[in-house]
Amino acid sequence: MKKRIEHDLLGSKEIPNNAYYGIQTQRALENFPITGYKPSKDLVQAIAMVKKAAAIANMELGQLDQEKAKAIVQASNEILEGQYLDQFLVDVIQGGAGTSLNMNANEVIANRAIEILGGEKGDYTVISPNSHVNMSQSTNDVIPSAVRITVLNLVKNLLSELKQLHDALITKSQEFDDVIKMGRTHLQDAVPIRLGQEFAAYAETVTRDMDRITSASEALKQINMGATAVGTCVNAKIEYIDSVTAHLREFSCLPLCSAENMVDATQNADTLAAFSGNLRILALNLSKIANDLRLMASGPRTGLNEINLPPVQPGSSIMPGKVNPVMAEVVNQVCFQVQGNDHTIALATGAGQFELNVMEPVLVYNVIQSVEILTNVVRVFRERCIVGITANRERCQNMVDNSVGIITPLVSYVGYEGATQLAKEVMSSNKTVRQLVSEKGIFTEEEIEKILSPKNMTQPTSSKN
Repeated sequence: MKKRIEHDLLGSKEIPNNAYYGIQTQRALENFPITGYKPSKDLVQAIAMVKKAAAIANMELGQLDQEKAKAIVQASNEILEGQYLDQFLVDVIQGGAGTSLNMNANEVIANRAIEILGGEKGDYTVISPNSHVNMSQSTNDVIPSAVRITVLNLVKNLLSELKQLHDALITKSQEFDDVIKMGRTHLQDAVPIRLGQEFAAYAETVTRDMDRITSASEALKQINMGATAVGTCVNAKIEYIDSVTAHLREFSCLPLCSAENMVDATQNADTLAAFSGNLRILALNLSKIANDLRLMASGPRTGLNEINLPPVQPGSSIMPGKVNPVMAEVVNQVCFQVQGNDHTIALATGAGQFELNVMEPVLVYNVIQSVEILTNVVRVFRERCIVGITANRERCQNMVDNSVGIITPLVSYVGYEGATQLAKEVMSSNKTVRQLVSEKGIFTEEEIEKILSPKNMTQPTSSKN
C-alpha cells in the first residue's frame, strides 16, 4: 500500500495514501487500542454538522475564504449523507478530552476538501485541519456541542418508544381490569388487587420517566460553540458565536442556544450527568416491571402462573418444552448496564479539574450507549412481550379465594384481634375464609358476599354502603 508522510509537533509518520485521516488520528490509533469500539455514527455526523456550521459562520465574517469554506461544507455534507464514516477510527475511550476525535474529524474533512479543490490528500497547504476546518473552535466546544446534538436527537427516539410502551401498558390495564388477583407485600399474600391496576401503575411510572427525561433534556439545548479552549472565547468573534449557533439550530432542527456562561459550560458536565441520572431511574423502573412479570409468569405449573408471557424462543438446550421469560430478562440486563454506565458518568463528571473535564470521552460513550440500548430494549419489550401478555383468570381467582389475606376487611367488624383469631383458624383448618365465617354464623350470607367481595377490596367504598 502506498504511503504518504505527514508531520506534526512530535515528528513524522507514514499514513496510508488512501486514508482520509491524518497523523493525529494515526497517533490516537497507536495510543488508544482500548475498547475496539468506534465513535457512533450519530456523534460523527453531529461533529460534521458543527464543522459545517463553523465554516459557514467563518466565511460570513470574512475569516475563511469562500473556496475553502465551500469545500469544507461539501466534505461535511458528504459525511452527513453517510460517506467516509469508515474513516472515523479512534477509540471511544481516549486521553485528551476528545482531541483525537475532533482531529479525526478535522483531518477527514480537510483531506476530502483538498480533493474537492483538486489537491492531494495530506497537502495541508490547501486546507489545514487546524487552521481552516478547526477555525474559531477547540475540542472543548466542538465535542460538548456535538454530544448534546447527538443526545437530543437520540432521546427523541427513546421518548417515542416510551410513549408506545406506555400506551401498550394502558391497553393491558384496560384488558385486565376485571381480573382479580392477590396483591403481595414482602412476597407474601396481602389483599386482592386487579391485574389491570398493576399494569396501570406500570404505565404511570413510564409517564414520570418520560417527564423526567424531557425535563433533563432541556438543559442540553445550551451549547458552548465559540467558547474555544476554556470558555473565554479566545480566537472566536462575538458575531461568530451568534452565527455558528444559529446555523446549528437550523441544520439540527433543534432549539439550540448559546450557554449563558461559557466558562461553566466548558468545564462542567453536570447537565449530562443529570440526564444520565434520569436514564438510571428509568432503568430502575423498567427492571422492577420486568421482575414483576417474571414472577407473575413463574412456573407454569409450580409457580404463580398468573399471566402468560409470549413464547419467543426455546428456553433450554437440555430440558424439552421449557420456555424462559427472555424478553423480561434482557430488560433487566440492559437496566443493569445503564445503572453501571450512570456510575461511570458520575465518576467522570466529578473528575474534571479547573477549566475542563478531560474525562468526557468515557462519559460521552456511556451516555450515548445508555440512550441507544434503552431505546432498543423498550421497543422489543413492548413488541415481543407486553402486547402479547395474557391472564390466567381462573388461576388468579382461585388464589384469591384460598388466600387468608381476604380476611382483612373483617377487621372493621370484629376488630384486629378477632380477625387474627379467625385467620389462625383458617390456616389450621385448611378452610377458606368464606367457609369459616359462614360456619360460625358471624354474618349473614348477604353480608359475607358484600364484606368479602374481592372486587370491593380493590377500590374505595362509600360509608353509605
